[in-house]
Amino acid sequence: MFGAGESYLSAFAIFLKASTPQVGLLVSLPGLLASFVQLFSAWLGKQTGQRKTIILFGASLQAATWLPIALLPMFFPEFAVQLLILAVIAYQAGAHLAAPQWGSLMGDIVPERRRGRFFALRTKVVSLVTLLSLAVGGAVLHQFDGGGYTYVGFLVIFGVAMAARWVSVYHLAKMHDPPGHTVAMEVPLGESWLQRLRQSQFVRFSMFFALMQFSVAIASPFFSVYVLRDLEYSYARFMIYSSTSVLVQFLTLNQWGRISDVFGNRRVLSVTGVLLPVMPLLWLVSTDFWYLLFIQAVSGLAWAGFTLSASNFLYDLTVRERRTTYLAIHNVLAAVGIFCGALLGGYLGLALPERLELFGLTWAWVSPLLGVFALSAIARTLVLLLLLPRIREVRRVRPISFTNVIFRVTRVNALAGLMFDIVGTKPKPARDPVPEERE
Repeated sequence: MFGAGESYLSAFAIFLKASTPQVGLLVSLPGLLASFVQLFSAWLGKQTGQRKTIILFGASLQAATWLPIALLPMFFPEFAVQLLILAVIAYQAGAHLAAPQWGSLMGDIVPERRRGRFFALRTKVVSLVTLLSLAVGGAVLHQFDGGGYTYVGFLVIFGVAMAARWVSVYHLAKMHDPPGHTVAMEVPLGESWLQRLRQSQFVRFSMFFALMQFSVAIASPFFSVYVLRDLEYSYARFMIYSSTSVLVQFLTLNQWGRISDVFGNRRVLSVTGVLLPVMPLLWLVSTDFWYLLFIQAVSGLAWAGFTLSASNFLYDLTVRERRTTYLAIHNVLAAVGIFCGALLGGYLGLALPERLELFGLTWAWVSPLLGVFALSAIARTLVLLLLLPRIREVRRVRPISFTNVIFRVTRVNALAGLMFDIVGTKPKPARDPVPEERE
C-alpha cells in the first residue's frame, strides 16, 4: 500500500529528528544498494526459470519488513534513524528482487500495441488507491498528532501497509505466467559494450534517464523536509499537498497512455521533459499553501506522462529474451543517479548559508533548500537539452505537435494553448521501426 506506507517514510524520519542528509540517505541509499539485487534477480531467473516464485518472494519480503520499520523507535530509540535506513534497504531489496521479473512478465502478457493504455489504466488504479490511502494516512496522523500520540499514528499506517502488501502477495500468486519463457543472461560490459555505446538506443536512453534521476534527486527528497520542517505544515496539510500530485496523475494517465500508443513515447518524453526543470523553480516564488498545491498539480501532470512513457519506451527498446537483464541494468543506473543526486542535495542543504549575498544585495531565504531546488532545475535543463535530442523513436508512430499534446491532455482551449507554441517544435515525420536497435 504505497500511499499508506512509502509516502510517509520521510515524514516518519523527520518525526524521529533525522537531519537533512539522513533524509537524503533514506530516500536514495536503500534504492542504490538494493538495485544491485536486480542483477542477481536476472541471474536467478536465468538459472531457475521461476520468475513468478522470485516475484512472490520479493513481495513477501516487503510485507514482512514493515514490522521492524514500525517497531524500531520502540526498541532502539537512540539508533532509530540509522536502523530505519537499514530496514528500508531490506524493503527495497524485496522490491528490486521482484521488479525485473515482474517487468518481464508484464512485457509478455500485455500486447505491444496496448501497453500505453494498459499501463495507464493500471497506474490510474494505483494512483486512486494511493490517493485514498494518503488521505486516510494523513487523517490518522492528524488525529493522533493532535492528542500527542503521533507515533501511534505511524504504527497504524505501517500496520495497514503491511496488511495490504500481504493481500497483494495473495493476488500475485494467482497471476498467469506464460509458458516458454527464456532469459538471455547477457550483461553488456567490456569492449563490445563500449563499441555499441554510440549506436545503442538503450544505452542513450538509460543514460538520459539516470542523469535525469540524478538531477531530480538533488531536490526531490527534500520537498517533504521543506514543508514539514521549514514551513511547519500539519500532517493534514502534508496529506493534501501529497495527494494533489497523485490526483492529477489519476485524471491524466488515460490521456497520456493513448498519446504514447499512437504518437510515441519519445514525444511524450519531450513534452513532459520541458516541464521538469520548471517545477523546482516555482518553489522559489512563494510559500503560500494554495500556490504550492498548484505546483503539485503541475508536477502530477508532468510526472504522469514522463514516468509512463519512460517505462513503456524500455519495452520498445528491448526484446523479450533479454528484457529482464536490461531492465535490471537500467534500474541500477537509475538508482546510482538517485543516490548521487540525493547525496549532493543533502550536503548542499547543510552547506548553503541562511543568507545569500549577490551583487551587494543580501537575500534571506526561507530555507537553504531553495538553493538546492534551483540547482536541481539547472541540472534538469542541461540533461534535457544535451541528451534527449539523441534519443529517437524506434517504432512507427504518427506525428503530433507539442501544442496538440498539451491540448489532448489538459483539454484547454486553443487561445490558452498559444503559450506553448514558444517552446513547441514542429512534428518530425514518423520513422520506420528499427528492429536492429532493440537490445
